[in-house]
Amino acid sequence: MKVELRYAAHPDDVKNWDTARLRKEFLIENIFIPDEISLVYSMYDRFMVGGAMPVKKKLILESTDELKSENFLDRREMGIINIGGDAVIHASGKIYKIGFKEALYLGKGSYDVVYNSIDPDKPAKLYINSAPAHHAYPSRKVTLADAEVVIMGSMESSNHRTVNKLLINSVIETCQLQMGMTELKTGSVWNTMPVHTHKRRMEAYFYFELAEKQTICHFMGDPDETRHIWMKNEQAVLSPSWSIHSAAGTSNYSFIWGMAGENLDYGDMDIRQPDTLK
Repeated sequence: MKVELRYAAHPDDVKNWDTARLRKEFLIENIFIPDEISLVYSMYDRFMVGGAMPVKKKLILESTDELKSENFLDRREMGIINIGGDAVIHASGKIYKIGFKEALYLGKGSYDVVYNSIDPDKPAKLYINSAPAHHAYPSRKVTLADAEVVIMGSMESSNHRTVNKLLINSVIETCQLQMGMTELKTGSVWNTMPVHTHKRRMEAYFYFELAEKQTICHFMGDPDETRHIWMKNEQAVLSPSWSIHSAAGTSNYSFIWGMAGENLDYGDMDIRQPDTLK
């Protein structure tokens, strides 16, 4: 298992960074590596982002030196959303079959976690978020049918989209982790507009279902000192609590959002209108 450590940064420092430094600190380029678990351990709320792609073998979730615990989830919770072929996940003696765009929440204390693909020719792509946890809530599979669904935006503003709230407190009990998936309609390219920040929690975005040779321009930074990062399909980006998180694509796409922090209120947003951004 591969774990990369990323440190937190002050917004006054970030405004002086060039493109290469921005990409190094915030962009996660290689989420899915065949037959590996690959994770980034961020110092933003100690949030972990990454993926598992079992192809020819089962992948065992082991603890790491960074965690200093016997099991990976002794003091953490985890959310998993599958964007590939069908998966079988073993955890604490239970078996979960997770299909395309289905989610699994693993509570604090879960052990003996193993990821496996049902068909190696159609491997699972398990996108992973994990955050520290103070309480052991039950593990549970969540499907799109279980999700809280909200239709937002409009074609006129190029941001007509479906927000699927999967692992949030209106659907399932968690300590601080929240995850969901937003799908943009054909012809729409903007997400999370108007933009916002929320100092009570950080966020990570994972973009997928982007057509070949198309790209995403992710906007970040202080609302008065914005920056951008060009991204490809199946890449993720970290968003500090002081940063906006929005994007426009050269075609429509989907993305998974994950959050951690002290507030579970989905509507906790400090909104900035488009004509006020700099």
